[in-house]
Amino acid sequence: MDKFGKSQSVKRVEDVRFLTGEGRYVDDIAPQASLHGFVFRSPVAHGIITELDVSDARQADGVHAVLTVDDLEAAGMNIAMRATVVDNRDGTKGAASFRPILAKDRARFVGEPLAFVVADTLAQARDAAELIEFDYDELPAKMDMIAGGETVHPEAPNNVAFDWGMGDEAATNAAFEAAAHVVSLDVGDNRIIVNSMEPRGTYAYWEAGRLHVAINGQGVWAHKDQMIAAFGLEAEDVQVTNPDTGGGFGMKSMGYPEPFCAALAAKLLDRPVRWMSERTEAMLSDNAGRDLTSLAELAFDENHKITAYRVHTDCNLGAYNSQFGQPIQTLLFSRVLMGVYDVQATYLHVNGYFTNTTQVDAYRGAGRPEAIYVLERVMDRAARELGVDPWELRRKNFIKPEQFPYKAATGETYDVGDFDLLLGRAAEIIDADGFEARRAADEAKGLLRGQGLCYYIESILGDPSETAKVVFNADGTVHILVGTQSNGQGHETVYAKFLSDQTGIPADKIFVIQGDSDLIAKGGGTGGSRSVTTQNNATLATVTKMVEVFSAFLSDEMGVPAAEISFDDERFRADGSNLTPTMLEVAEMARQAGRDDLLVHQETATLPARSFPNGCHVTEVVVDPDTGTITTDLYIVVDDFGNLISPVMAEGQVHGGVVQGIGQAITEHVVYDEDGQLLTASFMDYALPRADDVPNINFTSVPVPSTANIMGMKGCGEAGTVGALAAVANAVQDALWDRGVRQADMPFTPHRVWEMLKDAPIAAE
Repeated sequence: MDKFGKSQSVKRVEDVRFLTGEGRYVDDIAPQASLHGFVFRSPVAHGIITELDVSDARQADGVHAVLTVDDLEAAGMNIAMRATVVDNRDGTKGAASFRPILAKDRARFVGEPLAFVVADTLAQARDAAELIEFDYDELPAKMDMIAGGETVHPEAPNNVAFDWGMGDEAATNAAFEAAAHVVSLDVGDNRIIVNSMEPRGTYAYWEAGRLHVAINGQGVWAHKDQMIAAFGLEAEDVQVTNPDTGGGFGMKSMGYPEPFCAALAAKLLDRPVRWMSERTEAMLSDNAGRDLTSLAELAFDENHKITAYRVHTDCNLGAYNSQFGQPIQTLLFSRVLMGVYDVQATYLHVNGYFTNTTQVDAYRGAGRPEAIYVLERVMDRAARELGVDPWELRRKNFIKPEQFPYKAATGETYDVGDFDLLLGRAAEIIDADGFEARRAADEAKGLLRGQGLCYYIESILGDPSETAKVVFNADGTVHILVGTQSNGQGHETVYAKFLSDQTGIPADKIFVIQGDSDLIAKGGGTGGSRSVTTQNNATLATVTKMVEVFSAFLSDEMGVPAAEISFDDERFRADGSNLTPTMLEVAEMARQAGRDDLLVHQETATLPARSFPNGCHVTEVVVDPDTGTITTDLYIVVDDFGNLISPVMAEGQVHGGVVQGIGQAITEHVVYDEDGQLLTASFMDYALPRADDVPNINFTSVPVPSTANIMGMKGCGEAGTVGALAAVANAVQDALWDRGVRQADMPFTPHRVWEMLKDAPIAAE
């Protein structure tokens, strides 16, 4: 039987406990004696706080504390939440707006935390919050991405948070001046609400002066650093744990106010304190995703080769800088700015704006789906305006296999790729030649069929270093402690099976330990599709060390020099010795010899370069012009993820990402009114995709092994979403084109599509 590491799919071991109700989620495992926290949130988008009287709430039944920002400051907390800012084009820094844990002096979005109520029960805490007297002088809500309006932060005059640029603007402009053809398109990328299956939650307690905070996030070390800074503690005085997490998608990777409030309340009351978000509360307070508009321009020569690319983006940061909000639509967007096309003259200009809405931060892909969406939409428009087949226009401009490693204009070095190979495979699977016949058949029924193509490339982000620790236990089991954090990806199966493949230790003897800052000193958490490549790279380094020290130990036992002992991924062997012990047997021999130092092995490894997964998404949609309803009829994905560890898990990740892309494209629509009130704050108003919104998704792997890591792997966690947005949008635009629709932007809800058709001429211009 082939080894797991050679693309043998296996069932996920963690699913048994999840499906039988044995998952250890944060709200399930909070200490029984915990008090309950409830957050009193701002009902207004923008206003100066004139009164926040919590005295009656503090006297309510069962209430132990009601915290405001004044209480946080009185306790000596550092109330400033962290955020990263970018450099402006003039060399100054982007606006570092002050964001307090609880609102101070002014409320800036509906749902901003104002007070934290702690009571014996959640019902008592909620009832007490009704007694809080909150008054304010209302200010106009800033809701657009245009300079000016009521100032949200004094640090950002005209509400412009940053003015950022990358590339050679002069060379790019010169290329446009000399171009034979110029194509431009305005592209909107709508805001989404993440809606992870498990909302955010936390609990906290203090023991002998030491703080323990549990979160359902995407790692523990960034949160530990934030707790240290907030409370002025030493590193050894803080433990952060992360139990099972029901979905993250980037939204849970950063800090939020509630864990800090729970930690302070637990300290003041000397009791554990827990908090769990409700769904509408999550919609109001979780960091949102996307929300930007771009003008994209392509310059072509007379042979339809792209000579330059220019993008201007306006992005909505929300009411405050979130932890990574500024870098996402600038630095991370730029990673794949030119996609898979051989163009060196590029320029990206981005303006970021503060508005009185929820913060915007990472959502599956974090900048790369946005960049590919813009590029692939304008590529499709270029094909129409130039009268060129969209498949051929892409093929003509691809980076060729012999050009790798390829240094992109923004400084990224793509390691390897064969884009034409995957495009050709996609054409075969979708039966591209049969599309016109399918379109004609639908037209006879009064329906509109469109085909959409997107060729994406992804940049694996995050810390390239990771640590793995392997512990041999007395009962014959093995623990592998990891620095990444599963939030649904199947890490417990992947890491155990990978270690088993490299060592011969039975997979059912290996248990993955994650999410505890006490057990492993450093880790990068999960995000940017980094987990499997970085963590398995660290595992390989640890196994290499294990083989080295075990061989030295076996030298006396086997009667041969250590250099003559080999390990074949199952047993140690040497000519002249009849001993062929397994890893587990050597560990037991070491234990019997009193060599406990040989029972724990830890190594940190750094990937020398990033890998770049890529692939082709093609979909066909059918539009009912009478109702505006869109059906995604066919969907195929041909991906290059390099060498796959588990094909079935990779396919599952792609399916999930595609569904999230379809959701943003067709059903999910965030609506605020002019006063900053969120009108889509429940599942009655915000439509996640349902099963009948999603077709069967055909997944094909065409691996071109990465040269950026010894395993030849490329990450896959976000790739489905990166490719889905433009594929669906281009298909809808194709379906509507002959009815005269020239500007088709997501989300393609039935009402919006019906309006596009109603307002457009019946025939194409």
